[in-house]
Amino acid sequence: MKGLECKKQAPAALALERKKWICDVTKILIRITFSPFYTFETRGTQHLPSKEAFVMLPKHQCWQDIPLIAAATPRPLYYVAKHELFNNSLISRALKSQGGIPLNRQKPLRSRDAIRAMIQCLKQSEGVVVFPEGTYYPNRMGPGKGGILKLIISRLALPLIPVGVRYQREGSRIRVTVSFGRPIYHEKPESGDHTLDRIMKSIARLSGLKTEDKDDKTCTI
Repeated sequence: MKGLECKKQAPAALALERKKWICDVTKILIRITFSPFYTFETRGTQHLPSKEAFVMLPKHQCWQDIPLIAAATPRPLYYVAKHELFNNSLISRALKSQGGIPLNRQKPLRSRDAIRAMIQCLKQSEGVVVFPEGTYYPNRMGPGKGGILKLIISRLALPLIPVGVRYQREGSRIRVTVSFGRPIYHEKPESGDHTLDRIMKSIARLSGLKTEDKDDKTCTI
């Protein structure tokens, strides 16, 4: 499996442990668990590369985004997540089996093994998810944080897929729409900031939101 291939290629200090069969079973469980409460709609899957590497850049509304995006995407993915989630060994093992990659945004030098492993997996034609807002901004756009994205586009030329995530209450249920946008490519000598700005505007449009620059970590769907 490709996840195991990445494990072999990654530095010894960080073995990526994603298992495809666990991802497949988890997708089924997500749909079963969420179906009583959510009406699920996916748009734009034709924009996702079927075999090539890509970076997926979704809107981050709530914790539900992660399992719902996993269920909406035909291919298994790797996810860049804050390192605090991996402090517990059992939780860490569960997250890594789903493709979790721990990242310390405040002290990136401590994450250099994770960054090397992530780059190696992209070279192995995998898909990697990076939430450009870095945290929850429900019902509005937060500022894009482009550190990881700029690092990736400085080393690799690959499609950047903006993703809109929208929650709308309909009676006792919630309609969630995951919209994959057209790929965006970093064009040199365009700056990384300019590319990030294009991505954030596309994410906002796909999510039915306007770009904003305020902080709110409370999920209110």
